Amino acid sequence: MKIYNTITGNKEDFIPLIPNKVKVYACGVTVYDHCHIGHARNAVVFDILRRYMRYKGFDVKYVRNFTDIDDKIINKANQEGITWDAVARKYTDEYYKDMERLGVGRADVEPKATEHIDEIINIVNVLIDKGYAYEVDGSVYFAVNKFPEYGKLSKRDTEEMIAGARVEVDEKKKNPMDFALWKKSKGGEPSWKSPWGDGRPGWHIECTAMSIKHLGESFDIHGGGADLIFPHHENEISQSEAFTGKTFVKYWVHNGFITIDKEKMSKSLGNFFTVKEILDKFDPEVVRFFLLSTHYRSPIEFSDEHLRDAESSIDRCYTTFSRINDFLLKEKTSGEGFSNASKFFEGFISSFKNKFEEAMDDDLNTALAIGHIFELIREANRFLDNKPSSSNERELFLKTKELLLNAGNILNIFNRTPDEWYRSLINIRKIGLSEKEILEKIKDRQDARQRKDWHMSDTIRKELEEKGVILEDKKDRTDWKVKVGE
Repeated sequence: MKIYNTITGNKEDFIPLIPNKVKVYACGVTVYDHCHIGHARNAVVFDILRRYMRYKGFDVKYVRNFTDIDDKIINKANQEGITWDAVARKYTDEYYKDMERLGVGRADVEPKATEHIDEIINIVNVLIDKGYAYEVDGSVYFAVNKFPEYGKLSKRDTEEMIAGARVEVDEKKKNPMDFALWKKSKGGEPSWKSPWGDGRPGWHIECTAMSIKHLGESFDIHGGGADLIFPHHENEISQSEAFTGKTFVKYWVHNGFITIDKEKMSKSLGNFFTVKEILDKFDPEVVRFFLLSTHYRSPIEFSDEHLRDAESSIDRCYTTFSRINDFLLKEKTSGEGFSNASKFFEGFISSFKNKFEEAMDDDLNTALAIGHIFELIREANRFLDNKPSSSNERELFLKTKELLLNAGNILNIFNRTPDEWYRSLINIRKIGLSEKEILEKIKDRQDARQRKDWHMSDTIRKELEEKGVILEDKKDRTDWKVKVGE
């Protein structure tokens, strides 16, 4: 398995520090508002990283934190007229709801910054003692010029880093690039006692304390969105390695941005969409599939059109599952022959697992892996069109279904029945009919067909079609599905 390492700029063989054990830390959200689609992408990427590594046989320990004290949380508390910790609890709960809907599993450890104040104070004390940090009027800063390798992750020059540091201007700092390890509290703000007076931790030191406590002084993978490379992860490296004297992280993994009209999505620009807003219009599986359809390091252009394309792709998969199920329900035949078409399909099936794993082994290339899934779906449909009938050909479709389900399980997609998929679209597409009402209309149409009232039969079909419900007459029943992709 190869993984792209931001710090070296290369795709590297993944070799964990301890054989067969993988320690992963991903920067989580600051809980002051509802999650947007950018947060969802990051969560899905590291969910897939964990799922695939476990599939490969690694013993994975995955830590994902919550930043539960921050200026944004304090501001939100003032806006909503509640306490800062009530804000943190509220939006932590909202995060869990969103992630559960998107099929993102909880991390093995989910630490909160405020639960690690003692560890943070200890690290800051050590950094002061070692000469890497200094205190000014109750605040403590990391002296960047004391750490010669500062900038090794982001590869930025000094002017760029100074510009980035000015986002948080503080005249007390000796150097514009120095960053806060401990902040003196202002009146009325939450605070904790420390050797430097009442205050609260800086953002960067929180992740150092939490990751070291739960994963050790050196671990395998640290990740987050590309926007965290500088200054957050750059600062984490400097303070962590100054504290321990050891290499902090072996592989740095960062996912790309989500763009809207080719511009990076951000709250400051106002061009962002919350997960809740999107899930009002699209099934959660559609959103997850959309996020996995592009390689995690590449930018994704977000639009309703792209989500509709994802919806159509998923529908195609479930339609294929439905066709395979129908084929497998047919009476077994005694023949055991293999046609040329079935021999070709057998070869395609036998190569699928390797192609899927090769794609995932190549820096988690979910886009290519999904491409292989749809190649298999295309060939399955082509073979079904040839009306296979022998028992050997039945075995091919049993294997096809197994392969598709296993691949879907790794990606956590395609894990419902076709009926469950169609049912989920009733409310999403707001067709104005319940499943019960659809079935009643299908029965009315069947009654009309038995009476040979073809006009009534056609009228009911057209009425349902106008609502977005498509009927498919089969030998012994009529199936329905919700029209997608429009």
